[in-house]
Amino acid sequence: MSKKTLPRPASRYFYPWPIVLVTTIDNSGKPNIITIGASSICSSNPPMVGVAIGTAQYSLSLIEERGDFGVNLPRAGQVYEVDFCGSRSGRTVDKFETLGWTAQESSIITSPLIQECPVSMECQLRHSLQLGNHTWVIGEIVAVHVEEELLGADGSLDLAAAEPLISGWGEYFSLGEKIADWHYSRTSPR
Repeated sequence: MSKKTLPRPASRYFYPWPIVLVTTIDNSGKPNIITIGASSICSSNPPMVGVAIGTAQYSLSLIEERGDFGVNLPRAGQVYEVDFCGSRSGRTVDKFETLGWTAQESSIITSPLIQECPVSMECQLRHSLQLGNHTWVIGEIVAVHVEEELLGADGSLDLAAAEPLISGWGEYFSLGEKIADWHYSRTSPR
């Protein structure tokens, strides 16, 4: 099978991206939500998550001022709310109020979480790296909140029941079925 070399590299060919909702709060106590399409776990020890935020985004200035943020993983069924939060600025819209969502108080950080999301992480800002038109914000995960019915007896997350939402360039997708466990090739022939 032949491949075509494209004249201009673009991030749109790196796929899929987990969709996350990043929460912050301003100095007057007004919470905010921004949809992020580019995020990743950066380290498991200590646990760190990174999110790419546009340099002109309102939420970026709030995170840098407060020194913390929440990372909330929405369900595929929340795609309207996800799109809404990524299509409007918190400078002019109270997204929690408009969507009827609950700003859940965090246990360690000052930024709130989203009660309606199945998984929420409290993050303390550790690094911020300006990379062109986005800043890569890295936070240490200091607390995780998971809906109890999504947890197995061993504390593992039932990913299918969490219904993760992912993105390709400009499109939303739900996660498909499980194919295999990590390292299955060690015990299974091809």
